[in-house]
Amino acid sequence: MKKASKFEKFAARCWNLLNEGKPFTPIFVIGTMLLFNLTTLFESQSFSAFLLSFILILPVFILYFIYDFPLFLRNYLWIPFVIYLIIWNSVNVPLLLFALGLYFFFTVFFWGTLYYHLRIGTTWWNFTRFWKLVLKNSDSTSGNAQEQLPKFLLLLSLWNLTFEQMHLGIDLSYTSLLVFYVFLLLFTWILHRNLFDWKPKVISEKTNNAPEQEEAMSDKVVVLVVDGMRKERFEEADTPFLDYLRKNGTDYSQMETLYPARTVVCFTSMFTGTYPFEHGIKSNMVWKLGIKVESIFDSLRKVGKKGRLLGIAHLVDSMGDDVETVTAVMHNDVADRNIIDRAKLIMSEQDPDLLVAQLISTDQTGHSRGVLYDEYIQKIEEADTLLKEYVDWLEEQGKMTNTTIIVCADHGQADGIGGHGHLDEGERYVPFFMYGANIEKGKRIDEKQSLVSVAPTIAYLLGAPYPSHSRGPVLVDAIRKGVHK
Repeated sequence: MKKASKFEKFAARCWNLLNEGKPFTPIFVIGTMLLFNLTTLFESQSFSAFLLSFILILPVFILYFIYDFPLFLRNYLWIPFVIYLIIWNSVNVPLLLFALGLYFFFTVFFWGTLYYHLRIGTTWWNFTRFWKLVLKNSDSTSGNAQEQLPKFLLLLSLWNLTFEQMHLGIDLSYTSLLVFYVFLLLFTWILHRNLFDWKPKVISEKTNNAPEQEEAMSDKVVVLVVDGMRKERFEEADTPFLDYLRKNGTDYSQMETLYPARTVVCFTSMFTGTYPFEHGIKSNMVWKLGIKVESIFDSLRKVGKKGRLLGIAHLVDSMGDDVETVTAVMHNDVADRNIIDRAKLIMSEQDPDLLVAQLISTDQTGHSRGVLYDEYIQKIEEADTLLKEYVDWLEEQGKMTNTTIIVCADHGQADGIGGHGHLDEGERYVPFFMYGANIEKGKRIDEKQSLVSVAPTIAYLLGAPYPSHSRGPVLVDAIRKGVHK
């Protein structure tokens, strides 16, 4: 299986500019205004008016970049647009229709059809389903129509209003603009302070519920992450092997993901043991490469051990050289098959003490086809078969004698285009269970836990120090009492 090329890594970062909702909004609005006014920008004084009017509405761009409007908060985005209409009663209907056309062309046809067809082999007819998913999607991406539409309609209307008045030499009412901006700032701040209250609770102290172990309990830890596996859909799927591991290990029924529930954020938190505000990765769009804290891979190096993370190119932005990349440009029906083959090769050639393998087909199917369809269940069932093959192979190679297996998802997926980010229904709680000689058998933990516990638990099992900023408690309830040091 090919590694992700340098071009693919670069392309993935460029794609995140259009995929993540925060950078998409200004890019889309600026691009739309340039295209719509292309024939007039070279007229006398037109370009200077264009730039000055952009500067004048920059505060709204900044506000909408800083603040997401998660889940039901996006409904309130229409209020500023309505107030704009009341104050100025001015819209350029052709401009807004042009913007709406561009937006749905980008999301439904370019992204939902062309992009997914070329990247993972989705049908050319995917637009017949994808448009419905875009309208319903609630995540933090550009495909969240209910959030993006009121944002860019207001920005375009404000920009066009100021641009036309400057171009025609009409005096602007700066007082009205200032009052509107103050209202928008207070409105946004009050909404987020009083209504945005569903983020997971942050653990305030560093890991302290178990002493660091000087000797390893497990020879190896293998973490099998089925990316984007929604918990309730996993329960519905026919997964005899994963059911066996869960039944004969310890199952955490209330394992909570991170906020925002984006892949790079979740993986980074899982393997540093801390939160985005501390490790610095706050979305899939990584503005500054690398994490600000130690990872589990750093901890293992301190005791002469090695860990490898087998995953997509995005994860390099966070974990750097500890990632063995896999190309995400392949038909989705063979992606997980190739990843398992690569996981075997890594274990054979490098024999790491920790191997993390990210299976991607379930997530990609959710994104391209939706999570409430049979295709999504099918990918979970295929993952079950492949994971059985891998663990059986480990057994044949004599590498399961004292190995701990952790099976989990990094996040769930919501309705719409299998979105994730804002912790909508289906995103928050993920499948999570542990299996091995040192793990309690047939045990279920119903107390709420967090994925930030993954790194310190691995460190505990492998006799390594906890990562420097680890806050998650060690999952000691899963570890057999007789093997405590």
